[in-house]
Amino acid sequence: MLSEHVRNSSMQGRAATAGSALVVLALAVIWSARSTVNRSLYVSELGADGEPTAGWFAFALFLLVVGAASIAWAGRDIRSTAPLLRRWTPSASLGIAAAFFYLASRVPCTSGCPLPLGDTFTLQDLVHTLAAVLAFAMACVAMLQASCAVGFPRLRRMSLGAAISVALIASTGGMLSLLRFGTDIGGMLELVATTIAIAWLAVYGGSIARSRLPHGASPGPDTSARRPIESPHVPALGVQAGRQR
Repeated sequence: MLSEHVRNSSMQGRAATAGSALVVLALAVIWSARSTVNRSLYVSELGADGEPTAGWFAFALFLLVVGAASIAWAGRDIRSTAPLLRRWTPSASLGIAAAFFYLASRVPCTSGCPLPLGDTFTLQDLVHTLAAVLAFAMACVAMLQASCAVGFPRLRRMSLGAAISVALIASTGGMLSLLRFGTDIGGMLELVATTIAIAWLAVYGGSIARSRLPHGASPGPDTSARRPIESPHVPALGVQAGRQR
C-alpha cells in the first residue's frame, strides 16, 4: 500500500536524522574530553585504562555506534554503482564499522595505549588496535561506496574527498606511531581523521533524511532526482523508486 511505503520512508528519515544528531554529539564529547588533557596523545588514549576521560570516551563511542547503526538502517537500500563496491551496500560497511567500534569501546587499550609489539604486547591492546583499524577501514569503504552512488553529486564528491583524506591522514598518524616518532603530530592527525570521518557520517545521514522525509528538498541538480515521483521513494543515492502495487 502507498501509505505503508510513506510510513516506512518517514521512519527511515527519522532514523537518519536521529543518527546524525547522535554522531555529532559523539564528536562533541570526544573534542570536549580531548580539551581537558594537556599532553599529546592519540584519540584511543582518551579511553585507556586509568584515564579520567575513559568514561566520557566510552560514552562517545556508544553514541557513535548507535548513530551509525541508525543511519545504516535508514539507508539500507542505497547501493554503489562501482563494479566491486556494489557487491554489498554502504549500510553493510557502516554496520561492520559500528561493530568494530563497539568492540574497541568494550576492550579499551591499556594505560598509554602501547603498540601490541615486542615487550609492550598485550592481548587487550592487540584486540583494541585491530578493532579500531578495521573500523576506520570499513568507514572509508562506506565513503567510497557513497562516492559512486547515484544522485547527490555534492555528497559524492565530498565522500570521495573524505575517504582519501581519512585514509591518508590516519595512515600517516599510524606510521608515526609505529616509528615511535612525532607522537604529538600523530595524535593530532588521528583526531583530525576521526573528525572528518564522523562529520562525513553526519552529512551522509542528513542526506538520507532529506530524501526520505516529506517535502525534502532536492540536494542537487541531478536530473534523476527531479523526475516525477512514481513512488513514495525519491531516487537518490542509488535508491531506485519502487513500483507501486
